[in-house]
Amino acid sequence: MGDLTDPIYDLIIVGGGPAGATAALYAGRQGLKTLLLEKAQFPRDKICGDALSGKAVTVLRDLGLLEKVRGLPGAFIRSVTFGSPDHTETNIPFSRSSRQDFLTGFVIRRQVFDHFLFEEARQAADACVEGFTVRDLLVEGGQVVGVQGVGGDGEVTYRGRIVLGADGFNSIVARKAGLYRHEPGHWVVALRCYYQNVGRLTDQIELHFVDEALPGYFWIFPLEDGCANVGIGMRHDYLKRRGVDLKGALQAVIQSPHFRDRFAGAKALEEPVGWNLPLGSKRRKLCGDGFLLLGDAAGLIDPFTGEGIGNAMYSARLAVETACEAGAAGDFSEAALAGYDRRVWETLGDELKVSFRMQQLGRLRFLLNFVIRKAAQKQAIGDVICGMMADEIPKKKLMNPFFYLKLLFA
Repeated sequence: MGDLTDPIYDLIIVGGGPAGATAALYAGRQGLKTLLLEKAQFPRDKICGDALSGKAVTVLRDLGLLEKVRGLPGAFIRSVTFGSPDHTETNIPFSRSSRQDFLTGFVIRRQVFDHFLFEEARQAADACVEGFTVRDLLVEGGQVVGVQGVGGDGEVTYRGRIVLGADGFNSIVARKAGLYRHEPGHWVVALRCYYQNVGRLTDQIELHFVDEALPGYFWIFPLEDGCANVGIGMRHDYLKRRGVDLKGALQAVIQSPHFRDRFAGAKALEEPVGWNLPLGSKRRKLCGDGFLLLGDAAGLIDPFTGEGIGNAMYSARLAVETACEAGAAGDFSEAALAGYDRRVWETLGDELKVSFRMQQLGRLRFLLNFVIRKAAQKQAIGDVICGMMADEIPKKKLMNPFFYLKLLFA
């Protein structure tokens, strides 16, 4: 481990969640001198749906961590069930995909998964400080050259060539850089509650487009030992416009005729807790002179599924690639780091656009009923949905509305 008094790091990573920890792991591979800062003490909870998609699995395999993750307490996921507002359900097995990294997903509590990943990152970083709160960016001549904050040693300044903001939806790095925006049309508000003994839990995740949350959904994700992650999410602008009480909506769904039998013997293990999800439904600026934004701080959450871990880990890999190029050139200006912005949107942009369109369609109750009913009746529809999730169908095809019309009316 490096001396914390060393004046210059190649990377200062603010935030030790999946984005920050993944960045530290990739930086370690490249020999970058890295400081990882985290305001909490691990293990710590992170409010989330806890699902790890095929994209996260891809990165974990690349980092050589997949087999270790398989040994963590949680649930293996082999299919997804979609439920329509009229309670038609269709189950889509991941086995319909030809991608090996998509055949199994996971649901692992973030308290467990993030702690595991952070400990791996701790070994890769040159220095790691928990319990450190970044208060401001250190700026010289318009260039970010470090961070200022407070920890166990009091007020401290750390200097680095590039600062990576991986500090979540309320990112201090984004705020101090002037890039933070709370836009209700591009944010979702969600509640999570852990339950025990929910009925009929299997190796599937469930997304139910219930009237109480449109455009949004109610979810049931299995966990270890008969537990489940249960929650509800809704786009913030609709929630405000309709004056929806999400806690009341969650209870209304659980007690509704369609779900009450499954929750008859269930016990809530906590009070419902909420958080904000900045969606990738809008292209945001992700870099500036001496800094990059990753994961939730960059607003990369999937607008349709609400999943953000896989995109956060992808952004971390792309950020380290960009940092290596900037370091080789000795240039850490916004112009030199702009390749990161381009890489992120080339890699994730079309997928996020498709998801945003699907989210917009989710406002239409009759269309959700129609599409899910069709998927329940025709395997071809389910195959397409699986192909979309597994990134097997060309994005240009998915952007064409005639593709869906042809499929739905076949």
